[in-house]
Amino acid sequence: MITTSLDAAPPLQIRGLVKRFPGADALGGVSFDVRSGEILGLLGPNGAGKTTTLHTCLGLITPSEGSIRVFGLDPHAQRSRAMRRVAFASPEALMDWRLTIRENLRVYSHLYGADAAAVDRWLTRFDLADMQHSPFGDLSLGQQTRAGLARAMLGEPDLLVLDEPTSSLDPDIADRTRQLLLEIRSERNLSLLYTSHNMAEVEEMCDRVVFLHLGRIVAEGTPLEISRKVLAADNLDSASLNEVFLKIAREGIA
Repeated sequence: MITTSLDAAPPLQIRGLVKRFPGADALGGVSFDVRSGEILGLLGPNGAGKTTTLHTCLGLITPSEGSIRVFGLDPHAQRSRAMRRVAFASPEALMDWRLTIRENLRVYSHLYGADAAAVDRWLTRFDLADMQHSPFGDLSLGQQTRAGLARAMLGEPDLLVLDEPTSSLDPDIADRTRQLLLEIRSERNLSLLYTSHNMAEVEEMCDRVVFLHLGRIVAEGTPLEISRKVLAADNLDSASLNEVFLKIAREGIA
């Protein structure tokens, strides 16, 4: 049963989520929670249903069946209230190419009700202060990604939804970004729903993971629990999360 008390509600609660498109079912009864202060990895090969799940949780796609609650609110029927505590970041979520980073963030700060000090704070924390007067279109993909993360944090969210947040970053900047996200999580008790194809990153970042295959959950638990399950089932001496990913992508089972 979906939680109804807003005070007791988890950041995200999904029950029996189904999404049908003409000719195909993208999701076939997905259920999971994101707990307060938790980083949950939503994993799976391309076409598994990750993006459909994220977009449905953000109220961008209407589910065919099932229930979604964001801090106890329906993101479709109560979108404006439900999304006040949520932010989304993806390398594909771009900003105005002609405006500088600072100008872009100032525009969004007005939408979020944040002040100039918040813009300065997040520019600094994401190592963008030295390039804040550069047009967004002149930035590298990695710089654009960090600008998107700074934009997401302007609203001081309690749930941050991240779609492949470090895919365009070099190893050094990716590591710094992961450490910063972990710091922010600790400081704010921030919850994160996190997709990635980098299994080493997932093992470092995520408290629990949910593996999707063809729109259904095929494995759920901590990275260690899932790796041990595969190790025991296949009589292996060791099993990394990357091996689990390959097994699910190729066989559809964990």
